[in-house]
Amino acid sequence: MKLKLFYILIIPIVIAISSCGSSKEVVYFQDELIGKNEQIPIDSELIYKPNDLLTIVVSGLDPEAVKPFNLPVIANNNSLIKAQGELKMQTYLVDLKGFIEFPVLGEIKLGGLTRSQATQLLKTKLTDYIKDPIVNIRLANFTVTVLGEVNNPGTFTIEDERISLIEAIGLAGDLTIYGKRENVFLIREDNGIKRFTKFDLTSIKVVNSPSYYLTQNDVIYVEPNKAKVRSSSYNQNNVIIISAVATLATIVAILIK
Repeated sequence: MKLKLFYILIIPIVIAISSCGSSKEVVYFQDELIGKNEQIPIDSELIYKPNDLLTIVVSGLDPEAVKPFNLPVIANNNSLIKAQGELKMQTYLVDLKGFIEFPVLGEIKLGGLTRSQATQLLKTKLTDYIKDPIVNIRLANFTVTVLGEVNNPGTFTIEDERISLIEAIGLAGDLTIYGKRENVFLIREDNGIKRFTKFDLTSIKVVNSPSYYLTQNDVIYVEPNKAKVRSSSYNQNNVIIISAVATLATIVAILIK
């Protein structure tokens, strides 16, 4: 009778503990990652999108002629803002229709263009004001975000406008031991639609993926493996159960004496 009572008390506890390791509690983007896998192509050259911030520097043989096209940032007290000893230049926001508002020239559509195309467009428009203009365009807010089972998750600013999947994971401190190497996901906005593709880091073929090189605002997510899921669920939900087990174990020990 005492042994029977022991099983009656212990079995429900064992079942409760074993059922706590559900991936529903810790895995992101579950509804998007099930049954889908798209390859998102990317051009070899970055394409400007809405909400990009561009710095545009115009130069030429006549310094006075280029001044109206190089606006410095003005602080509230009308003093010029400087960064690292150099004059900080104005940034231009690409609006939702792809346009920027540029000094003298007015509205110019740069959204949907590569840097070389945008540079050539501005050069053509500037030739009416400057002889042999030189245009240098930089994307000021190129960021990628790395989430999930990496050692240093976060959002990173990319200075050289070109970064690969492996380099982005390197910025995030590499995968933890709990990261699924075969389940690394890319979330990207393409013409206003959120899309994703899946990478298998255990295969060298990953470097041949059309999405291997990232673009601005890409999000990388590393899914946790089963060991991490079980560990997280245990740590979050089983404190009460452990206390209950200890209490019931004491009761059972008393009853079966």
